[in-house]
Amino acid sequence: MSLRIQSLCIDSTDPKIPADFWEKALGWRRTYEADYEIVLEPPAGSPAEGVSPDLLFLKVPERKELKNRLHLDLRPEDQEVEVRRLERLGASRISVGQGPEVTWVVMADPDGNEFCILRALQADEQAQADGQAAG
Repeated sequence: MSLRIQSLCIDSTDPKIPADFWEKALGWRRTYEADYEIVLEPPAGSPAEGVSPDLLFLKVPERKELKNRLHLDLRPEDQEVEVRRLERLGASRISVGQGPEVTWVVMADPDGNEFCILRALQADEQAQADGQAAG
């Protein structure tokens, strides 16, 4: 199949707010910026370049009011360390109704967009994921 996801589009009344956060959070590069849109792409030469969808932050007149219909799930090497780092960058922990038994942490970026920090993979899970990526 020749179809691939080019961009994940994120609406904002001020695209600079979420773009600044995600640029620092992911270590991605800003490849385009105008008053109405900002594009972030994976670092040049990284394994994600040309594979991971770009993040496109679009200026819209209305503010976010409800829970996102689409969100990012991020897999860190150390969940606790990553949550603290993202909080320092301006993210906050939030509740969307998840119970205390969940293994992920729900957060919101400084513009209110929800995302999840998943638990780190166990060694056997990581080996399986590495095998799937290679094959």
